Amino acid sequence: MDVARRPAGRLLPPLFEPPTGRALYATLPENSRGRLFPEAESPTRTCYQRDRDRIIHSTAFRRLKHKTQVFVQHEGDYYRTRLTHSLEVAQIARSLARVLALDEDLAEALALAHDLGHTPFGHAGEEALTAATADIGGFDHNAHALRIVTKLEHRYAAFDGINLTWETLEGLVKHNGPLPGMHQKKLRGPISAFEAHWPLDLATWPSLEAQIVSLSDDIAYVNHDIDDGLRARLFSTDDLAGAPLVGEYVKDVIAENGALEPSRLIGEIVHRLMSALIGDVIAETQKGLRSASPGSAAEIRGQRHALAAFSGPMSANLAALKAFLFERMYRHPRVMTSMTAAKTVVGALFVAFATDPQLLPADWQAACGNVGDAATSGVVRDYIAGMTDRFALDEHKRIFHTEIVL
Repeated sequence: MDVARRPAGRLLPPLFEPPTGRALYATLPENSRGRLFPEAESPTRTCYQRDRDRIIHSTAFRRLKHKTQVFVQHEGDYYRTRLTHSLEVAQIARSLARVLALDEDLAEALALAHDLGHTPFGHAGEEALTAATADIGGFDHNAHALRIVTKLEHRYAAFDGINLTWETLEGLVKHNGPLPGMHQKKLRGPISAFEAHWPLDLATWPSLEAQIVSLSDDIAYVNHDIDDGLRARLFSTDDLAGAPLVGEYVKDVIAENGALEPSRLIGEIVHRLMSALIGDVIAETQKGLRSASPGSAAEIRGQRHALAAFSGPMSANLAALKAFLFERMYRHPRVMTSMTAAKTVVGALFVAFATDPQLLPADWQAACGNVGDAATSGVVRDYIAGMTDRFALDEHKRIFHTEIVL
C-alpha cells in the first residue's frame, strides 16, 4: 500500500508477509518487471533463481577463478580470487537477506554478479585500461558487467547476453547507490546506452537486496584481506593488534587463548570481526526500516537515503581499518611490484590490438571498424577486460615474445 494512501491511524504494516515469510518491502519475484526479451517462466524456479543460475553458468563467472583480487592468481592456492570473493559475498548477502526477510535468491544473484566486469589484475588492470581508453570514455567495471550480461555473453540463439530480469540488472548497476545524471557521463557509456532501451531508474536507490550486497562486499573483502595479508606476511598480528576496529579482537583472542597456530588465530580474529560487522548491519538496517516503515520494494526505492547501512561509529571504524589495509597491504612493495608490471601488460596489449586488430581472434576482428576509430578501441577494451590474469600474460608473450613475471 502506498504510504500516502494508508488510512489514518492504521498501525504500521507487519514486517513479514504471512504466506511467504518475506517482508512487504522485499523484492517479490511475482512483481518483477520481467526481461527485456520475453520468455516463458520456469515451472521449477522463480525468476531470480533463474537469474542466479544463468550467472553461474556464464563464461564471465568461470573466468573469475583466474582474476586477481589482491594477489595475482598464481601466487598461491590459499589466496582469494575474484571467484572465491564473489562466493563469500554471496554467503553473507544471503544470510543478511534471510534475517531481513528479503528475497535471498535475488541477493545471491547480485552478489555472484557484482564483480563480473573486472579486468585481469584487479584494480591495477582497471586503472591501466581506463588510461588506455580515455579518449573513448575510459573503463568502469560496473558498466562493463552490464555489457557482459546484456551483450557480450553469447549463449542463446534469440538474443545477446543472458536476459536477466530488470531487478537484477538494476541491482548490478546501482548496488553502490543511485547514478543521477548518468546519461551525461561518457565514463559509463554502456549504462546510459542501455538506459535508452530499458530505463533502470538510475536516480533512485536500488532494492534492499542490492543494498545489502554492497555492504556484504565490504564485509567480505575486509575480512578476507586480513586473512590473506596475515598468511602472506604482509603484516603481523602485532601490527594488526594496533589497527582500528580489528585490534581489540586480536588482543582478546590472544588473551583468551594464548599462543595459537596461525590458522586458528586468523580464523578466530576473522570470525569475531565478521560477526561484529554483520550484527551492526542487521541492527542499523532494522532501525532504518522501523523508522521508514516501507510497505513495498517501490517505497524502498523512493527513500532519500539507503536503508541498509552500518551504524555511524562502525562506518567510521571500518573506514579507518580500510585505510590501514590500504597502506599495509595494497601499497606493500611486494604487491605494488606485481601491479606495476600488470599495468604494463594491459597497456601494451591495448596498443598492440588497437593498432593491429588482426592480432585478435577472427570473431573479434569482425566486430572492429577502422584502425584508430572508437568502434575498434571499444572492441579491444571489451576483449582485454574479459581476459584472465594468465591469459593476458600468455597474449603478451605471444605478441611481444617476452615473458613478464609478476
